[in-house]
Amino acid sequence: GVKPAIQVNAYSCDRCGCEIFQPVSTKSFTPLTECPSQDCKQNNAKGSLFLSTRASKFLPFQEVKIQEMADQVPVGHIPRQLTVHCHGALTRQINPGDVVDIAGIFLPTPYTGFKAIRAGLLTDTYLEAQYVNQHKKAYDDIVLAQRTLRRMNELEQSGNLYEYLARSIAPEIFGHLDVKKALTSSVDRWCNKRDGGRHAHPWRHQHLSYGRPR
Repeated sequence: GVKPAIQVNAYSCDRCGCEIFQPVSTKSFTPLTECPSQDCKQNNAKGSLFLSTRASKFLPFQEVKIQEMADQVPVGHIPRQLTVHCHGALTRQINPGDVVDIAGIFLPTPYTGFKAIRAGLLTDTYLEAQYVNQHKKAYDDIVLAQRTLRRMNELEQSGNLYEYLARSIAPEIFGHLDVKKALTSSVDRWCNKRDGGRHAHPWRHQHLSYGRPR
């Protein structure tokens, strides 16, 4: 998911009322606790700082795990994975199951916590994304051919669209039309608010059925 990454941390002093801004350029940082303003120094008052999220600046951040395509993995091997960090406009461009080209900067990142004790000079690596190219088109970008549109209109006017959709599920399995109709209903019953209340797109939902027909 997308999380906020802080760029500028803002504080307010309880003694002098000054606003203190702390630039953050690393993944982790230590918050300020004592006011460094000139007023507090002149009055020899150690004012306490309180975080002000409204005055702070955040940037959308998303950590993505990608792996090799199935046809690129040798037989008997495990797909190699890579961690990708996306910031700003590059967030929410990659979804599970997408095929993407990513260009970026390959950077090291030190281990933290208990791993850092045993890691020594070893570091983990990640890719700082600079460009993302989607191979799968979004639904709004799909342009249907006239032949496909005519076929869809014919099926809609025939009145047998429900039967046709049900029979298209697992055509290699004979019969079990009631199960196929139930699967069709479960796929097509979802509603998408962005489409003004129309049916959502079936390929956006995944279903898992247990068992097998006897």
